[in-house]
Amino acid sequence: MPEPAIHVRGLMRTFTLAKGPVHAVRGIDLTVQRGEILGFLGPNGAGKTTTVRMLTTLLPPSGGHAEVAGHDLLADPAGVRRRIGYVAQSGGLDPGCGVREELITQGRLHRLTRSQAGERAEELARDLALAELMERPSAALSGGQRRRLEIALGLVNRPEVLFLDEPSTGLDPGSRAELWELVRRIRAEHGTTVFLTTHYLDEADALADRIVVVDAGAVVAEGTPAELKSRHTGDPAASLQEAFLAITGHTNTGEPLSI
Repeated sequence: MPEPAIHVRGLMRTFTLAKGPVHAVRGIDLTVQRGEILGFLGPNGAGKTTTVRMLTTLLPPSGGHAEVAGHDLLADPAGVRRRIGYVAQSGGLDPGCGVREELITQGRLHRLTRSQAGERAEELARDLALAELMERPSAALSGGQRRRLEIALGLVNRPEVLFLDEPSTGLDPGSRAELWELVRRIRAEHGTTVFLTTHYLDEADALADRIVVVDAGAVVAEGTPAELKSRHTGDPAASLQEAFLAITGHTNTGEPLSI
């Protein structure tokens, strides 16, 4: 078997607050195979973003072990960073910065020469339908265009693993459909592993090869979308929303299920 893209055992994160410790992540185990699209789901406060921040080296774990793209999270965080891309939920574009400048700057941060960064910017612009927008400031982009640019920034270093944290939040249906197709194409054309968090269960159902559900900082269910529907509702034709409610007792936005 090839080495997995992500291998996690006993990952934990505890925050110390004035009122006492908060155990945000309580010993998560998961494995993501290379080339897989994994949907990482859970209600608000389940520990999804904390887990992503740990796996992308932005937050040190309190315990446990993880390897990402073949590099130990604690022993070699720089090796992890060289091999991943991360598109945060909130984005991070400079409103006054043009699309070309954003892409070239990101390439330079990844230690490309200016010439290499310019070539990579042009390549990504062609691939992600940004070529006609290269001189436009990000403030003048639509929501879907901004999200495509943010994903392009996450792909500048040709990552082995791409982390997408709620990438379609706030997008209109047409832009969401375009984003889904883009994610599928990134995996199909480059073999990129995609770690996806989302509150849109139809999105997870459409994109994910496999789903891991977390609640209260722990994994509570995992399997393919079809397996989760059949196992937790008894009806293979059920929606993923129904399965999610059966697993967590919450809606996909984190609101408790009303009985």
